[in-house]
Amino acid sequence: MIASTRKWLRRNRTNFAVGVGVLGAGYVAGQYVLSKVVEARERMAEDRVAKENLRRRFQQNQEDCTITVLALLPTATENVLEALPVERITQDLQQKKAERLGRTAGSLDSPAPLPSSGPSSVTDDDGKSLASLQTDSYVHASQMAASSASGGEPGASRPTKSKAQLWADLKITSITRAFTLLYILSLLTLLTRIQLNLLGRRNYLSSVVSTASHSPQDPTISLENRDDDNAEQTYGNDFETNRKFLTFSWWLLHRGWRDVMEKVETAVTVVFGPLNPREDIPLEKLSALILDVRMRVEGATQEQRRSHKWLPYLLPPHDQEETVLRESGMLKSTPQTQSASILSPPSSPVPTSPPPLLASRPLRRLLDETSDLIESPPFTQILTLLLDATFSHLTDHQIRTDAYKLPDPSSIPRVQEVSDLDSGLAKAKLANILAVMTRQAHVIGNGVPNRYAQAVEGVKELEAFAAVIYSSHFEFEALGDAGSSGAREAQNEEVREEKRQEPVVMDAASGMFETVWERIVGQ
Repeated sequence: MIASTRKWLRRNRTNFAVGVGVLGAGYVAGQYVLSKVVEARERMAEDRVAKENLRRRFQQNQEDCTITVLALLPTATENVLEALPVERITQDLQQKKAERLGRTAGSLDSPAPLPSSGPSSVTDDDGKSLASLQTDSYVHASQMAASSASGGEPGASRPTKSKAQLWADLKITSITRAFTLLYILSLLTLLTRIQLNLLGRRNYLSSVVSTASHSPQDPTISLENRDDDNAEQTYGNDFETNRKFLTFSWWLLHRGWRDVMEKVETAVTVVFGPLNPREDIPLEKLSALILDVRMRVEGATQEQRRSHKWLPYLLPPHDQEETVLRESGMLKSTPQTQSASILSPPSSPVPTSPPPLLASRPLRRLLDETSDLIESPPFTQILTLLLDATFSHLTDHQIRTDAYKLPDPSSIPRVQEVSDLDSGLAKAKLANILAVMTRQAHVIGNGVPNRYAQAVEGVKELEAFAAVIYSSHFEFEALGDAGSSGAREAQNEEVREEKRQEPVVMDAASGMFETVWERIVGQ
């Protein structure tokens, strides 16, 4: 029995060897395939988590942009309200009205004949206009202090103006103030989006590098810069560099706004100057007048709008960068620079040598990239869309409902018979429109909730533009640390030249954020 079994095994040992080999190879192949499937699943899960993490970071960054804009906007609003004192002009008009009424009451005691009904109707119109301007109006603290000081000291009284001159000043000042704040809101929103998305991209790369440098047993993502021995790291959460970079919004809030105001005031004077405050203006004509002002400020054609330079309003020239950092408190002022800053006008640069911190590569590159983005065609395109949204909210919602007494377009059903009012035949006195603009200026700058900021957030192209900034040039950022400084500068110049020759053009499909997001994440 045992001998026969041995003979059988000896005869079939080749078959057994082949069978065991086949089974072993099948097992090894199965394990290999299984490991590849598990690896692919893990890689897909990691990609999904990475994309979700990137999306979450991006969304949080946009919320931070909105909060930052709402925190900075009151600073510019205070400067605009102080420079364009509509309420003080209104008080002067009311004072003239009171003096006229006093003279009229005194003349009633004499046997002089009563005035005719014509001037009485004019007086009534003036009273109604002033009442509409005063109702629900706001008075800035500096204007109250100035009016009380001028009223208390006879020598400090302002030069007297006629009623017609005061009405002309009131007309130009109230319109200019509202329009200027709309431009500042749109420009500040775009500048903040560019700054925070550039920094968000750097911080995201910092977290990726930090994760790659950790051991597999420590998969924690850190947002801190742990590379202490590399002080000139071109990406990462360099807190001091980030602070200095964000400080440059000071220029728009304290200097650039005045240039915007002067440009808007010139256009408003040309367009609205010939109008009489008692004139009845149809809604369609008002929209055409506002569009005329915008074309004079931004450009009448697409080519003029594209060639318009917004950079001087948003960032200082190179010779005044130190002044911005010093005025904002980022640099300690010496007695010489303090006296130079006080004695020199805002437009003249302080004659000082560039500080070492502006020569630092991270800050210089952030400022250069911000300038390139501001001068790019998409910036002008997005700014036009933001201004369309803010001016539409002012005209089609606030002025339409408050001055023309028409229903809000959002509350009108889609299927409704077109009436004479909706066809643009509704009219309102310019004085009533000025009253609405006077109140809306405070809403634009200090409204809670700020409907104009919400209108800006509703522009989908703005989020798409931020997504392109947040996700672009990842390879360029990563290569910034490799090689010598000369090679890095050559790469910077090459990329800037390529961006100038082939500007990013946002097509119609990029209007929706999801489309742009899927495209840029897939790169």
